[in-house]
Amino acid sequence: MAGAKVSGALLLAVWGLSCLIAVTAVEVVPLKKRPLTAERLRLAVKSVPRKAHALGFHNVRDANSLTKNGSVPDIEPLRNYLDAQYYGEIGIGSPPQVFTVIFDTGSSNLWVPSSRCIFSPACWLHRRYKSRKSSTYKPDDASIAIQYGTGQMAGFLSTDYVTIGDVVVKDQTFAESTSEPGLVFLFAKFDGILGLGFKAISMGQVTPVWYNMLAQKLISQPVFSFWLNRDASDEEDGGEIVFGGVNKDRFKGKHVYTPVTREGYWQFNMGDVVVDGQSTGFCAKGCAAIADSGTSLLVGPTGIVAQINQAIGATGLVSEECKMVVAQYGDLIVELLLAQVTPDKVCAQAGVCTLRNDNPHIASVLDKENQKVGDDVLCSVCEMAVVSVQNQLRQNPTKQQIDLNQLCERLPSPNGQSLVECAKISSLPNVSFTIANQMFELTPKQYILQVGEGAAAQCISGFTGMDVAPPAVPIWILGDVFMGVYHTVFDFGNKRIGFAKAV
Repeated sequence: MAGAKVSGALLLAVWGLSCLIAVTAVEVVPLKKRPLTAERLRLAVKSVPRKAHALGFHNVRDANSLTKNGSVPDIEPLRNYLDAQYYGEIGIGSPPQVFTVIFDTGSSNLWVPSSRCIFSPACWLHRRYKSRKSSTYKPDDASIAIQYGTGQMAGFLSTDYVTIGDVVVKDQTFAESTSEPGLVFLFAKFDGILGLGFKAISMGQVTPVWYNMLAQKLISQPVFSFWLNRDASDEEDGGEIVFGGVNKDRFKGKHVYTPVTREGYWQFNMGDVVVDGQSTGFCAKGCAAIADSGTSLLVGPTGIVAQINQAIGATGLVSEECKMVVAQYGDLIVELLLAQVTPDKVCAQAGVCTLRNDNPHIASVLDKENQKVGDDVLCSVCEMAVVSVQNQLRQNPTKQQIDLNQLCERLPSPNGQSLVECAKISSLPNVSFTIANQMFELTPKQYILQVGEGAAAQCISGFTGMDVAPPAVPIWILGDVFMGVYHTVFDFGNKRIGFAKAV
């Protein structure tokens, strides 16, 4: 973790995640990549946690002033794991004990495995923190447990120095994990997680590392940004994260900024989702969105994800639930849509789903493991059927012309991976997200993940479905697939997020 010392903003190398650093150091470490395989992708996607607990709100400011002082940033190495996990090294203690962590804008706690973790195999396969070997360790011992969408940890709090590059954050409280059940963290390429979300979602109300970096004046400005290198052929350079400013060489044009609407996750308002130039209508009245470096793919409401996956020809599992919904509710779905019932209320009126209200509060969203998809599986299938019928009605205005016979065979898996024919990628439509009244477009090569080469290649849709329980509004998680295309600025001082085309 050596590097030449300089003054100014703070830069950090990352292959798709966020991180922290001080004003006085430059740390450059090559990022590494490994060949992508279907099994590794499945494990990597499962290992990247979806989050829980959200609160808060706020506003914004102008962007090009972020690096006007000409300061040189501090750079810290991060590695890329299969375009699905981005992680880098930090040190904890004096002298520093090295750990690899995911720099995650979708959570706010720092934790690593503890030497007192005895019964979880995941701990034995990763590096463990030994408090007795640190001269700056301070005991806390308060219990803590963190539930992620696909994994959980439990342990206790401790306080010590945290080193990132040449920057040292003093007296940082973090969690020592003593329990990591299941397979999620067992197969992870990282030891722990370093959260860069707001304090409002920090378990135990622990002050996040990022907050202490600001309080200890280790960076020049309350901003961090990152660039993710999505070039699969480049095995060395994973990307970078800049603390205290932006690297102007990593984007072109100007950033488009949008206010943070709730201080918990880095959450903002998003408009319509457009496929091949056509409105899907699902978010025309607005959706919530989260910029999340700890999520690999693009996660959205199952209904719209099904519509997108249908448009790109993705195929998934055929379910008996789908056939049952079509048999029992197909005609009613068509009748309700013809009667001008809004699509998001059709399944509720049909009695399959619980009616959502317009309360924008989000409580315990994104905990995929602890909540059902929508209200249950039938609700998800119904919502996907609605968008399919809605698409057909746009072309065929009468009920007699609606074909529901092959709906289930064509419907991709609502959650999990959906496959696309690799030979057809060049002919697939572009998909665009509306943010701050601007269109942010993704091409098929950008939203499709290719696994393997030649005849053995598999192409996987970058879109996966997940619904949040009422009364939450529909929500999107824009993960590394999106952040790899658009350089992202997290402007903490002005409570806003900026996106510009990455180069």
